[in-house]
This record gives sequence, C-alpha cells and structure tokens, in this order.
Amino acid sequence: MSDLLPTYNPARRVSARFWALLPCAGTGTRALRTQAGVGGALPKQYQPVAGQPMVLHTLAAFAGVARLAGTLVAVAPGDTFFDGAPHPGYFAVPCGGPTRADTVLGGLKALLARGALEEDWVLVHDAARCLVTTAQIDALIDACQHDSVGGLLAHKLADTLKTAVDGPGGVRVAATVDRSDKWLAQTPQMFRIGALRRALEQVGAAATDEASAMEAMGLRPRLVPGGAQNFKVTYPEDFALAEAVLAQRLHGATLERFGGERGAAASEPAPAIFSRKT
Repeated sequence: MSDLLPTYNPARRVSARFWALLPCAGTGTRALRTQAGVGGALPKQYQPVAGQPMVLHTLAAFAGVARLAGTLVAVAPGDTFFDGAPHPGYFAVPCGGPTRADTVLGGLKALLARGALEEDWVLVHDAARCLVTTAQIDALIDACQHDSVGGLLAHKLADTLKTAVDGPGGVRVAATVDRSDKWLAQTPQMFRIGALRRALEQVGAAATDEASAMEAMGLRPRLVPGGAQNFKVTYPEDFALAEAVLAQRLHGATLERFGGERGAAASEPAPAIFSRKT
C-alpha cells in the first residue's frame, strides 16, 4: 500500500498537524448479515447502507475536514477491501490486531513510521459511526486543539438510567441512577499521538476506548457535545435507522456532506469517494 503521508523535514519546525485514524479490523459479530452474492457474512463496516459500504459514508465525512493531513484506515492483515482503490484523502494499512486497542496502537505506530510527530493530534473514529458529520469533526478540533489533554464527542444522557439484578422471572430493576452527570461516549476521540500511544501501551486491552486509556493515566479528557445521530451501528436493526438518516441527508442541502453541490439533484453521479466498486 502506498505511503501518502508528506515527508517530514526535522530541520523545519512545524505546527502540530491533525490526523484521523479509523480502526477497521473488527468483524462486528453482533451486526453480521449475509450479503447476497458474496457467499458469506461481511464485517459490518463493509455492509451496504444507503447504497454504499458503511465505511465509505464515514470516510466521506472526514474527507470534508480541510485541516486533516490524512486519514489512516487500520485494516486486518489480508483485508483486500481497499486494494486497487487509491484515494488522496485516505490510505489503508494492514495493522489491525485482535482488539480495538491493538488496532489503534498499530495505527498510531504506522502514522509515526510515516512521518507523523508525537505531538501531532490524532482523531480516532469508529468506522461504524457512519452518521458523523464534517461539522461535528470540525467542532471537536476547534474545542480541543488548544486543550492540554484532548477530548471526545459525547452525548448527554437523556433517558432514565437503571441498574439491573437477576430476580424472579428475569432481570429486574435494582436502582435508578442519577443521570445529571452521565454522558454517552462517542467518537472521534482526539489526543496527541505520543500521549495516546503511551497510554494504550500501558493500559492494553482493558481500554474500551481511547478516552478510558487516557483516564487511566490520571487525565480528564474534555467532553464536546456530539449528537444523538452519531450512534454506532451495532445491531441488525441499527442499519434501518442509519439508512433512514442518510437518505434524508442525501435528499437536499446536506448532500454537500458527501462532496456534492448544495441543492444538487439526487440523480447526479456520486462523488469520487463513493466510486469504489464492491
């Protein structure tokens, strides 16, 4: 796979850059669906949503962020999905591991090996959060680029939260939890490459997301309001909801999220990022 990162000149002092990293090595067993004509179950990030593989919707949102120096897609060894489909906005590296933390760590090391700096920022994003918007990504960068720790998109909990206990006839309510200070963690999660690498190396697979690894180092990442639509497609029923949201966005002014003109007709050709044949 080609090296698309710009060559770094150590003699020239540069400002910290912004990179995106999409872990794309999971199998998504909770959401696996048999894809007709393929002969097996596709990992969820490659399953079609609104006419395109889910991961391409995710990449389209990042393609609209002008400040990104590049987007690395961390795939599993042997994954050929991106083969033969070079694109200047992203590149795939077979650095995926058995856990999310392993995959992210492999992606960070790949960025560093290709010239990224430890003080550069990295935005780690779930490939299956295909409804994130360019505006949300930009808002995270704006909020965190001068922060001493970094932060993440999150959604303040609106529903009543219960804890559970096994009881007669099934699972029963144990208690109601105060929701006033509860947030649902989302992605992207934005931290310095070097700091995140060290945190993941120390915490390992126990880190369920990047923020938890930083928290284990005694740091407090900043919470940046995201949105209810930035959910992670996890279960089979999530696909229908994601398709409905994307269909609404594609029908009107929000078409520009995918690289088209404001008000462009839905019948116009898809932008280049969607030109890959699967």
